[in-house]
Amino acid sequence: MWDYTEKVKDHFLHPRNVGEIENPDAVGIIGNIVCGDALKITLKIDKKTHKILDAKFQTFGCASAIASSSVLTELLKGKTIEEAQKISNQDIADYLGGLPEEKMHCSVMGREALEEAIKNYKGEIQPLELQEKIVCKCFNVSEEKIRRVAQENHLTTVEEITNFTKAGGACGSCQGEIEAILKDVWSIQEPVKIESSSPKKLTNLQKIALIQDILEREIRPRLQADGGDIELIDIEGNKVIVGFRAMCVSCPMGGITLKSIEDKLREVVGEEILVVEE
Repeated sequence: MWDYTEKVKDHFLHPRNVGEIENPDAVGIIGNIVCGDALKITLKIDKKTHKILDAKFQTFGCASAIASSSVLTELLKGKTIEEAQKISNQDIADYLGGLPEEKMHCSVMGREALEEAIKNYKGEIQPLELQEKIVCKCFNVSEEKIRRVAQENHLTTVEEITNFTKAGGACGSCQGEIEAILKDVWSIQEPVKIESSSPKKLTNLQKIALIQDILEREIRPRLQADGGDIELIDIEGNKVIVGFRAMCVSCPMGGITLKSIEDKLREVVGEEILVVEE
């Protein structure tokens, strides 16, 4: 279990500013809910003074991600865009009384989401629905391109991806992420082929086995890494009944976690899947 400060626990169990601002003036999105940590920040800004009037967040991540996002929105309120740009990931961590070294990326994610929101406000980036997540910043290679090239050419190693796209061939800092993407691509490729070629031919036993496999191999390890867990209670037709365990029981982001699990199962097993908590 991670050694969290009282402030981290407070902002995790009682997060501030959870939700989404209607008709926001700025939006920043970082990460991918299906693949791991993700954060969305929405801001309401006074167009005359450029002061941030309100800030809200939605995140799929661990206790540190929730706490960091909560603190960031608190720090943003009342600041001008220029002042907000000066907030660093270390400011977020310091406000929380520190974060475990292995969890500092959560504060970095908050800072990156803020940067995206400010760019969005200033009109410096494409509409968010048209954006692709950039994995290799040295060569501007997106996650979508890596996935597409890997599938089309059956690439299974980082070296092969570098040969085909140059991603990971400069500073090398993105090689770990590329490896994670490849693991995800080929872990779901076979079920996707079965489902797409003959989605109605899965027997009940095959469907149950596939659901159990996804939960055990992909969902539970991510939750357990941060002190949480999930248990498969029952499967009634297309309804998957699960129960949260450990830290997940009191997690205020349980609804978002449940939706992400449903999205994953719908992607792999079938669009009719419904995931509910016991």
